[in-house]
Amino acid sequence: MEWGEGRYEAIALQLLPAAEVTIDIADPTGGETVVDVGCGTGNAAILAAERGASVIGVDPAERLLRVAAATADERDLDAEFVFGETESMPVSDAEADVVVSVFGAIFATDPAAAAAEVARVTKPSGRVVLTAWFPGGAISDAVRHVREVMAEILDQPPGDPPFPWHERESLARLFDPYGFTVSITQHSLPFHASSVDEFMRIEGENHPMAIKARPVLEGAGRADEVRDRMRRIYEEGNEDPRAFRISSPYVVAEMERSP
Repeated sequence: MEWGEGRYEAIALQLLPAAEVTIDIADPTGGETVVDVGCGTGNAAILAAERGASVIGVDPAERLLRVAAATADERDLDAEFVFGETESMPVSDAEADVVVSVFGAIFATDPAAAAAEVARVTKPSGRVVLTAWFPGGAISDAVRHVREVMAEILDQPPGDPPFPWHERESLARLFDPYGFTVSITQHSLPFHASSVDEFMRIEGENHPMAIKARPVLEGAGRADEVRDRMRRIYEEGNEDPRAFRISSPYVVAEMERSP
């Protein structure tokens, strides 16, 4: 996935409330160093820097790094943004007082390597706060439908199930070797638009996943079929009969090293 495609800035605005929750829980202060893993356009990084922290944002999408850096420069914030993957970050050992990731680390191709890297850059007294989507809900169902049709078109075998970043027990097994204890709280992120069709337009024109899928679906003559199925999923899940609102569940995982 090339997250720099499309206009992810529009999608990032939708995710900003989750970044606010994450930073409130992480509670970085002046003098602390924060590493934002999968920082994208800098939602969480900017919020942390506004609290006086020194921030390092890490992301594999160079265009998004430039967007984040421009925002930090405009606001005269202490933040730098560097190219890197969750499994391989250009950050020194034990540099971070706080590591945060808002729906970023969950895309790591190797969760064990990602956990080891997060542990490496975190100070012995440091803390980690990660967000992950909870399976279920209309948006999750719509995305899963697109992926299933894409796999069928491309004749791809079923992949392994994704790592359950939303489960405390799974995270505990992943981070226990590095001395972290894990706690989880559940939250919900509402997505708003004036109508179902307007929401689909915003996602279709801006989201990197939609942009990647479009030529494949159109080439196979299945774009209208998939669009109609997604519209039905959204209509059934719509919480606002006068417009459009769907709430997607997610978790915030807090991790600290045991004394």
